[in-house]
Amino acid sequence: MRISGLVAALTAVLSAGLAVASPAVNYVNSLIQQRADPHITKHTDGWYYFTATVPEFDRIILRRAQTIQGLASAAETVIWRRKWSGVGSGQVWAPELHYIDGRWYIHVALGVSGQWRIRAFVLEGVGANPLTASWTEKGIIQTNWDTFSLDATTFTANGTRYLVWAQQDPSRNGENSSLFIAALQNPWTIRRPAVAISHPDLAWERIGYKVNEGPAVIQRNGRIFMTYSASATDHNYCMGLLTADANSNLLDPRSWRKAQQPIFASNAATNQWGPGHNSFTVSEDGLSDIMVYHDRGYRDINGDPLNDPNRRTRVQKLYWKADGTPDFGIPVPEGPTPVRLRVAASPNGNTYVRFYTGGAGNLTGTAALPDTQFKLVSPGLAGGDTVSLESTSNPGMYARRISGASAVQFERDSAAARAAASFRRVPGLTDAAGAVSFEASDAPGQYLRLEGSGRLAVAPVAEGTEGRSTFYLE
Repeated sequence: MRISGLVAALTAVLSAGLAVASPAVNYVNSLIQQRADPHITKHTDGWYYFTATVPEFDRIILRRAQTIQGLASAAETVIWRRKWSGVGSGQVWAPELHYIDGRWYIHVALGVSGQWRIRAFVLEGVGANPLTASWTEKGIIQTNWDTFSLDATTFTANGTRYLVWAQQDPSRNGENSSLFIAALQNPWTIRRPAVAISHPDLAWERIGYKVNEGPAVIQRNGRIFMTYSASATDHNYCMGLLTADANSNLLDPRSWRKAQQPIFASNAATNQWGPGHNSFTVSEDGLSDIMVYHDRGYRDINGDPLNDPNRRTRVQKLYWKADGTPDFGIPVPEGPTPVRLRVAASPNGNTYVRFYTGGAGNLTGTAALPDTQFKLVSPGLAGGDTVSLESTSNPGMYARRISGASAVQFERDSAAARAAASFRRVPGLTDAAGAVSFEASDAPGQYLRLEGSGRLAVAPVAEGTEGRSTFYLE
């Protein structure tokens, strides 16, 4: 479709009030057990390709599937194994798969047996399918210094391909790794000198180890956003964010602005610990950005966390704020990925159902993203063909109509209240094709609706008010 035609189509949809620019995604977490530092890319052939660190640190694996969820059960192919001696005889960490100028490349960190000597390394694959390609070693990436280096990733901006990686800076005593950037001469050769764009100089980047590592890039809205991970790989592991204007000099450290607080961290409520080393991909319809990362389902670890095998691959939708910056939210609970419910009758087109407690007054202020996310539990608490709405920020709290009233509160599950916390999902009352409505399971003809106060109620639908009981899932 020509750009003018696309604009016209979008304008028509917006005018009709039916647009869901980024509809809900449907995945189940955790996606893949015992796979850390996950990297998922969607290739031009329509397939998703997955690679990650295995707990034995001894091989490079690839999977492919036509959906993200399909990667969970896809067969795994080993395309490279640890050597008996020399480079590649030790650790095998954090592979990434990229397709550059008609060939496949894997950037991976390789160690040497019996030594703490880990360096960023590149393999080249020739063939349409990387699982069956012919792979050759291109060697270690030569940087400013021969020091600990890992977690290389690559991206293109304004016609230049860059490499970003983590490396120990010998001028900074006692620090484990900083982030460096350089233009690439080819996928395994940088144009030196590289420049440092981030050091672990904030308190939350220095817990256990003083680390900036695992960079990943997503470009949107005229800016380049670079996530990275910090601190030890236990529950203190978390993610930070660097931002640069798309047209700035990316080799100038002053072009990069660092968020002063973590943008993604452990969450006790959802029982997700040490999230990090992420990558980005897109949903099957191409309309949503997806963040891929690892974490653990428990906080406490005995011994060195690197020896704990249970970092697992997870995925969740990445949302965007009105100012064009990413909103990472929190690591969502296990199970189906949550959704946001945007009411069709929103006066500004941007009103969402939100979690709240007690009271009867108007809800004020902008709700944090996790408070506007809900898991559609199916079957619902009443069983059968029902669904229940469970809060993401407060797992175990469900939308339930108060006995003898129309008002809805969020409460814990109880056997006596399960029917009042269950609904039948039906086509949207004002948009049967693109939206949904929720009919009370114990009161046919009465629907969940969003009141002007921002609170929910269950009531019959009066003519002209159907939009308040119609929701777009995002």
